[in-house]
Amino acid sequence: MASRALTQTLADDPLGGTVRRTVLPNGLRILTESIPAMRSVSFGVWVGIGSRDETPALSGVSHFLEHLLFKGTKRRSALDISAQIEAVGGETNAFTAKEYTCYYARVLDADLPLAIDVVCDLVTESVLAEADVETERGVILEEIAMHDDEPGDEVHDVFTEAVYGQHPLGRQISGTVASISALSRKQIDGFYHRRYLPSAMVVAAAGNLDHAKVVRDVRAAFDRAGLSDPADPMARRARTTRVPSRFGQVVVRTKDTEQAHLVLGCLGYPRQHDNRWAVGALNNVLGGGMSSRLFQQIREQRGLAYSVYSFTSQYSDTGLFGVYAGCAPGKVEEVLDITREELARVAAAGVTDAEVERGKGMLKGAVVLGLEDTGSRMSRLGKGELLYDELLSVDEILRRVDEVTPEMVRQVAADLLARPMSLAVIGEFDGQDLAGALG
Repeated sequence: MASRALTQTLADDPLGGTVRRTVLPNGLRILTESIPAMRSVSFGVWVGIGSRDETPALSGVSHFLEHLLFKGTKRRSALDISAQIEAVGGETNAFTAKEYTCYYARVLDADLPLAIDVVCDLVTESVLAEADVETERGVILEEIAMHDDEPGDEVHDVFTEAVYGQHPLGRQISGTVASISALSRKQIDGFYHRRYLPSAMVVAAAGNLDHAKVVRDVRAAFDRAGLSDPADPMARRARTTRVPSRFGQVVVRTKDTEQAHLVLGCLGYPRQHDNRWAVGALNNVLGGGMSSRLFQQIREQRGLAYSVYSFTSQYSDTGLFGVYAGCAPGKVEEVLDITREELARVAAAGVTDAEVERGKGMLKGAVVLGLEDTGSRMSRLGKGELLYDELLSVDEILRRVDEVTPEMVRQVAADLLARPMSLAVIGEFDGQDLAGALG
């Protein structure tokens, strides 16, 4: 394999800056957006490994790693990692998702070399000391307990499990108390060295920067860690685990809560589906804001809930659509009836042209307003490369949203909202109370 890096200019966006992409011989992809008018830079390493890549015995290991990589490297202690970034007024953090993990820092432009060195160091040369494994095990168990004390969040996990069952997508990103308690340092270290390969990673940076210098600094950091071998073709493998088809599940988790929390929904579309823009508009019409149908029906007109919204989640080969509401336990059946009736009405009769235009306007506003800082621009680069294998300009995204017609939204509604629904509820219920809630 040739030792030269391959660089190309992807865009000169009038609403942003110059976007360049370099692929190193080891498969590492580096994307930057140069925005000279900004005085900050956001830098991130995106790893194409998440909770759906775990076996049942390793459930939660990706999230465990997210914690452990900040605990120390061959050159830095945990205190060094945080103190060096904070000493220049920067911030660093990470998050784990179903299909990827991201480690990032945001600093003043002059401090970008430090951010690159620190973030690349913790991603590539973590020592994963046994003592740190035990310390973070306790921290993660506390995090799981904290999550379980937030039923408005927990119900989404219950819903996902109701739809996907024991498929990796149905498991919690954090793992369970049992799986985290059982994970050994050897298992975590093995997962780290097998999966955290350059060809499974994307480096993204946005702000006042020089692309060539970013490439040099990143390459030096990966070379220092010895991660300069040719790309492993298995690192970017396609996910072939078949997504199960579970329909009509009702899962009730009895818990002493003041409110009942429910999610009603179904399988949706994968992230690169042709209908994704129409789905976005439909979601806004149904429950994407204060003018949405469900918000108006459930909160404004009847006062049955404080929080009610619809949502979509997209993965590489599947997706979810759902409606969340938090209400008094005695109002659950009424809220469910209204929600089901509204979804059925939209599936059968569609939505109005005016609603579609409003939904599209919300989509376009979210795109443009969401790119007002370097962090969101860095995320756009990382996700575009890692998840979509393409980077759409702002103008191209707006064009695709504009191409959505009312008829396209009505067709999506007729398909999506007629699918078998599953229901998750957390509250003080006997499971039999809602056994017939789906009709």
